[in-house]
Amino acid sequence: MNAPIRPFPTEPGIREFLEVCATFFPEDGGDGSMTQRRSCYDAMCARFDRPLPEGMAVEDGLVEGVAVRRYLPAQRRTPTLLYYIHGGGFVLGSLQSHHAICAELAEHAGAELVSVDYRLAPEHVWPAQTDDCFAVLQHLLAKGHKVVLIGDSAGGNLAAGLSIRARDAGLPAIVGQALIYPVLGGDLVSGSYTQMAEAPGLTTADVLYFREVLQAPADAPVAHPLLLQSLSGLPPTYITVAHFDPLRDDGRAFAGRLAEAGIEVWFREEPQMVHAWLRARHMSDGARQGFEALCAAVGRMAAQSR
Repeated sequence: MNAPIRPFPTEPGIREFLEVCATFFPEDGGDGSMTQRRSCYDAMCARFDRPLPEGMAVEDGLVEGVAVRRYLPAQRRTPTLLYYIHGGGFVLGSLQSHHAICAELAEHAGAELVSVDYRLAPEHVWPAQTDDCFAVLQHLLAKGHKVVLIGDSAGGNLAAGLSIRARDAGLPAIVGQALIYPVLGGDLVSGSYTQMAEAPGLTTADVLYFREVLQAPADAPVAHPLLLQSLSGLPPTYITVAHFDPLRDDGRAFAGRLAEAGIEVWFREEPQMVHAWLRARHMSDGARQGFEALCAAVGRMAAQSR
């Protein structure tokens, strides 16, 4: 077993980011209720928001009974849809928590983006989350859209699972996926799970907690994509991970297996980043560069599908 790495040498912008995040969570843990945790998380997310790009329209609605939010940039350069699935350990997050991130992705790609508000654990255990997301995806595909799936952390897990479900259902219109520091079912006892067990932003204990709350079957590839026997037929994939993150090797391993299966894959490891660095894109040089690379990859996949 590899020893944990301490301290975590991150760039100044990331250290500031972590300090700001810490101010939103009570040092004594508060009352520990899920309501309080979600309130603190939403407040933290709002702290890093930016105004919407000029001319962007936002519409809320329901698709198959699931709440969604549509982002329509003033200039759309491709009919391909971006479909964003938020992170938050399957227990936190909402349409609002990733609002600015979705808007900026839509603007950079020149594409309409749909964000989904899937049911959260522990009130709703697996497969509620993937079923909500898949219902929305099927609706979008039935309208004739080509889709690029995007997800961060738990959302990256759900996006990868949707690609598997779409492939197995014979739905060919998934033209790409972007997985941002995704959780993909690693073993929790080796590699980055031990090296980065106490990393700031996310610990291995946190990953175990979220896994236990979700209650997904241990042998289900849709919930744990690294278990998938055959990766053939999956879409072109962009994976970005943070070096100081217990989830790092999940992304590394999945990228390697995709390449072995002959799937077009781009892999990027952010050397000074921690989990959730996407929120630091306006205060950290490394996060800004990582976000620019993500936008370029998403834009490329969307444009190539025309």
